[in-house]
Amino acid sequence: MIGYYILLGGIALISWLVSSTLKRKFETYSKVHLRNGMSGKEIAEKMLADHGITDVEVISTPGQLTDHYNPKNKTVNLSEAVYNQRNAASAAVAAHECGHAVQHAKAYEWLTMRSALVPIVSVTSGMAQWIIIGGLILGAAAGVGLGFYVAIAGLLMMGFATLFSFITLPVEYDASNRALAWLKNRHMLSPEEYAGSEDALKWAARTYLVAAIGALASLVYWAFQVLGNRS
Repeated sequence: MIGYYILLGGIALISWLVSSTLKRKFETYSKVHLRNGMSGKEIAEKMLADHGITDVEVISTPGQLTDHYNPKNKTVNLSEAVYNQRNAASAAVAAHECGHAVQHAKAYEWLTMRSALVPIVSVTSGMAQWIIIGGLILGAAAGVGLGFYVAIAGLLMMGFATLFSFITLPVEYDASNRALAWLKNRHMLSPEEYAGSEDALKWAARTYLVAAIGALASLVYWAFQVLGNRS
């Protein structure tokens, strides 16, 4: 277990560094005001219109870093700051979330796959590790048998969560690429504003990369614990 906690600590440290850098980047680019004077809401609405999407609503949602696209009710949900502010950071976030709406409209295969996994992962991800640990304890108490299969079931649950993390990567990177391409091709931003938006989205994507690596490392660790006890 010590090795696992060292692994968790290392990944947590990297995650903290990336998240801290991302926060600093967004604070910096929040001070780069748009020359076109458009708010995040207006940026989002224009991007949707330019892609011929008329059935998606742009709404404000409370909190910070709560921005997301909801495919169920077709809404681009922007945090209050992004919704109202007129800077490079808000433009980047608004366009990125609209990138997901474009993916949905075009039936982007990776988004479809991720959406299919959401019901499974939402139920299994929180309990997977505890089921594995329970299986290992049961196996130690009663011998190899039922406990092993319980632990394997937990590994499968964790495997779905890991798969979800890796499928999320192309979804997020593609949404950012769509956003940046639109911002550039439509001349929505000045070179300085565009550079800020591009940098902000790159760091945002790295948070998903760290999460995916962490999920894989955790899966590999517990797989060794379960299968190692089997041999």
